[in-house]
Amino acid sequence: MNQRFGTSLAVGAAAALILFGADPARAQVTPAAGYTPPDDTPSVKVGGTIFADYTYTQEPTQTDSDNNRIHANSFNITRAYINVTGNISHLVSFRITPDVVRVGTVGGVAVPGLTDTLTYRLKYAYGQINFDDLQNNEAMSGVAQWKGSWFRLGMQQTPYIDYEEQIYRYRFQGPIMVDREGYITSSDLGATVHVNLPGNYGDFHFGVYNGEGYTRPEANDQKAFQIRGSIRPAPMVPVLKGLRLTGYYDSDNYVKDAKRNRFIGSLQFESPYCNFGFDYIKATDQNASASKPELKSQGYSVWATPQLPNGLGALLRWDYVQPYGYDVSTSAKQRMIVGPAYWFPTVRGVAAAVLLNFEQVKYARFTPKRPTEERYALSTLFNF
Repeated sequence: MNQRFGTSLAVGAAAALILFGADPARAQVTPAAGYTPPDDTPSVKVGGTIFADYTYTQEPTQTDSDNNRIHANSFNITRAYINVTGNISHLVSFRITPDVVRVGTVGGVAVPGLTDTLTYRLKYAYGQINFDDLQNNEAMSGVAQWKGSWFRLGMQQTPYIDYEEQIYRYRFQGPIMVDREGYITSSDLGATVHVNLPGNYGDFHFGVYNGEGYTRPEANDQKAFQIRGSIRPAPMVPVLKGLRLTGYYDSDNYVKDAKRNRFIGSLQFESPYCNFGFDYIKATDQNASASKPELKSQGYSVWATPQLPNGLGALLRWDYVQPYGYDVSTSAKQRMIVGPAYWFPTVRGVAAAVLLNFEQVKYARFTPKRPTEERYALSTLFNF
């Protein structure tokens, strides 16, 4: 009986090794000397992110309840995350992140004591299966750099915004252009895969989402397919290894055959002294009905974030957007953001920064005419 059991176990092990591409002739029943098994001890970490600012609006002025002309100014909290992350095993991890938001109405109705208060909503909640074990699988070698590749299911980052924000670094001042103008959302419910290319030549992130964003439930039977591919042309050349060429496509519908498509082409460059980016977006919308004409819009954003070793830095950014109907209209929206920054000395994994910035938004040839907006702000980041 014991001999039969042992033979069956050996056959089963060999079959499993063949299935996953290993050579059973070279397999060992016991680990080789020096082998360190992966750590499967469950772990949970709690962190946080705070964006706090003081903003003074130079233009346009407003009228208070006593008909006084005023320059609106306020202290604000625009983000307050509580990040709960952890590992169930070395292959399975998770993240839960609520996000602060100021409530306008509840169900379209003002609620005394609740309306205009700060409350929390869910921003991220997903499980992740890591592909790290495929790294040493002979059948999969050369296909991809599996360490750092994964599958996610749940409320999670969409492929483009989180990727660029890691290079941009000044999200605490405000969203990047494609997010700020409402073209795409930073989080949504879906299932996605992220794969690193061998040799540090880039990565791909693609998946299927509801398409409504994390602030709204699914509205119909339509789903959004989103994909981002980023290529490093010369990862082995020191002066060029920070260069990436990126393409992103979002194929979605408001309802059946009513398009909600976005294409982004971008270039990013990272270096110890300055990060740089250029984004171009083109969008097609048939809001709510396939019988409506297709509305085109486009825009671009150019930004640079110089940084010195002593922590001094700056944000320089220019956005230009032609809203819906740019093919028949000459209206345009222009945004300029400039200001010095200081990044406090911290250990890896945490960050603290302060940015003194000026933002100007101009509206050209809009009907009705819209006034120029000018704001001064002291923006801060606390990430731990």
